[in-house]
Amino acid sequence: MTVKHFRIEGMSCASCVKPVEAALRRTDGVREGVVNFASSQAVVDFEVEPERLGRAIAAVEREVQDAGYRALAIADHDSLEDELDRQQQRERDELGRRVWVGLVLAGVLVFGALPAMVGVEASGVFHWLHLPMVQFVLSTPVVFWSGASIFRGAIAAFRRRSATMNTLVAIGTGTAYFYSTVVMLFPTAMRSRGLGVVVYYEAAAVIIALVLLGRWLELRARSQASAAIRNLLGQQAKTARVVRGDRDVEVDVGFVQVGDRVRVRPGERVPVDGKILDGRSEVDESMVTGESVPVDKQPGDTVIGATVNGSGSLLVQATSIGQDTVLAQIVELVRSAQGSRAPIQKLADRVTAYFVPVVLAIAALTFFIWAFVIGDLTFAIITSVSVLTIACPCALGLATPTSMTVAMGKGAELGITIRNGESLELAHAIDTIVLDKTGTLTVGQPQVTDMLIADAVNCDQVLAGVAALEAQSEHPLGTALVRYAERWNIDFHAIAPQDWQSITGAGIEATINGERWRVGRATWLEQCGVDLAALQTEAEQLTAAAKTPVWIAIEARAIALFGLADAIKPDSASVVAQLRGDLGLQVVMLTGDTDATAQAIAHQAGIDRVFSQVTPEHKVEVVRQLQEEGRTVAMVGDGINDAPALALADVGIAIGTGTDVAVSASDITLISGSLTGIVSAIALSRATIANIKQNLFFAYAYNALGIPIAAGLFYAAFGWLLDPRLAGAAMALSSVSVVTNALRLKRFAVR
Repeated sequence: MTVKHFRIEGMSCASCVKPVEAALRRTDGVREGVVNFASSQAVVDFEVEPERLGRAIAAVEREVQDAGYRALAIADHDSLEDELDRQQQRERDELGRRVWVGLVLAGVLVFGALPAMVGVEASGVFHWLHLPMVQFVLSTPVVFWSGASIFRGAIAAFRRRSATMNTLVAIGTGTAYFYSTVVMLFPTAMRSRGLGVVVYYEAAAVIIALVLLGRWLELRARSQASAAIRNLLGQQAKTARVVRGDRDVEVDVGFVQVGDRVRVRPGERVPVDGKILDGRSEVDESMVTGESVPVDKQPGDTVIGATVNGSGSLLVQATSIGQDTVLAQIVELVRSAQGSRAPIQKLADRVTAYFVPVVLAIAALTFFIWAFVIGDLTFAIITSVSVLTIACPCALGLATPTSMTVAMGKGAELGITIRNGESLELAHAIDTIVLDKTGTLTVGQPQVTDMLIADAVNCDQVLAGVAALEAQSEHPLGTALVRYAERWNIDFHAIAPQDWQSITGAGIEATINGERWRVGRATWLEQCGVDLAALQTEAEQLTAAAKTPVWIAIEARAIALFGLADAIKPDSASVVAQLRGDLGLQVVMLTGDTDATAQAIAHQAGIDRVFSQVTPEHKVEVVRQLQEEGRTVAMVGDGINDAPALALADVGIAIGTGTDVAVSASDITLISGSLTGIVSAIALSRATIANIKQNLFFAYAYNALGIPIAAGLFYAAFGWLLDPRLAGAAMALSSVSVVTNALRLKRFAVR
């Protein structure tokens, strides 16, 4: 399966989405096609052999053109956003010219109608502008040049036996324009039939000008919705300093190959993903992970392309380039997510699909009642045109996709990638969150938590001797002891242990300066004749606290005791407190560790409900058990053994620093690995759904209130009647208001 992106031109409202998607899906070789009106693009999944892909893309372009629109395939993946920007800019410029011509000419018509509006006789220039022939000349360019896209869209919809917003506006303004032309050409015949000799050129021109102005403003606002991707791509380094022999050569970043050594100077952006070979620095990864604090880096650590190097110089070996980099994968995830649909959007789409035919029926009924039952053709035209104009479903169709697009982009800025709209919507309904312990709540690797030294023993000497022994070991506990010594700036590299031996499951031993050193378990040391009495009480206390005691002995004497544990992450307790307090969730911890260790970590994190000694299969059963209790469950994990539970949970949240399997099985990925992203993701979901509901309420309420007034339902009782020009202004304002409300999500922040 191959995914391709298309720019869709000619969509004027959300009801245009359905015929475009229908054209995509009936194309041979297309498995699925989803159109995002907010970003004017389509994401198409092709299921064809590589050699047939070109023909399938051409077929899509033909089918969409037959439906009355234009599909432009974006060939160069890297230039997708640039191409979309150029297309949108051209569209805005073209529409802007038509808008200004329409506004100027419509403004002249309104100026000429001022005396009639205030009930005085027109004279001079006002009399001249009020002449039907002058109004005809001024309004014709507005209707047929400025509004050409409206009538083309309506004709295309008619040919495929459907109706869109263009249909509503074209029928309304066309009726007003052609009725006015008949009145102008045959005034005597109209009077003989008892019809009012009144022209509505001004109303037709004003409605079209305002509709186009609304579209132009809406297009400008919508272009901000996907700004997050453009911002991410704009951060990429353009060049890289590749080490060639004994010199650095600056090349375009596209020419960097996997395995190349790249020099990153202080303050420069890292050009590609890679592994540090030499140098130490701090790297600002905020644009990818959302974490504002720079991360200390040293040889062996990984760096992400487009992040900013700090004060040190780094030599980096490229491990991922082009579309394989972390940034490129984030961008692709966000693109796909923005093109997806949430369940709440599908409901709005279904309503929109039926809305236009219903409005046409209401407008026809309104015209019939006023013209043939009441006998007032003038009111029949005014009310039916107002109904057609104000009932445009644009606000309804924009309510969900615009909010989703902005939310996905905001998530990317915060270091949160969301698989699709359904995942984002489901996250707001979570009431239970299950946290894996190792690598999620905890660091995921043992760390020294306690160091106990016997009397009359030099602390630095102990650390130097232990680090010298363990430097030759690959055991995780030994690695933790070496890191601990390095943290205290202990120089142990000059020490050369002799006769070094590793005893499986027990420890290691070697001779240093003529003395036999041993590091390991108590039982093994006792077998070697070591006296542990001096630190026995402390060892029991470490065990009770779910820590692993590691003994250090010289000859037959125990000189030190280290306590090691998989330490809880610094932010775990505060995140759990927010999940429980601010978000009102039940928090559950899963771990394969013993109950004592599990309870110790749970106590530190503030978690009450714990499942210990669970296997990967049991983790799935725990998630299923919670779901059977009627709970909506989110699972947070980072390991391969978490993948089944992540897939089963209603929402799977993967720690981005974990395995690819866990990430691929999840719905939400926290790129930075920080647990604060869990709170941000759930809060963002809740804010997004609240924003969508606000938009939908506004759109529904607007139409529910506007249509009856436009139809003249309250005219007899209250004298309320909606002028077609005001209806056009209100319709344009409603769409802009919905988009503007959705853009508020760009300011989202977790309190």
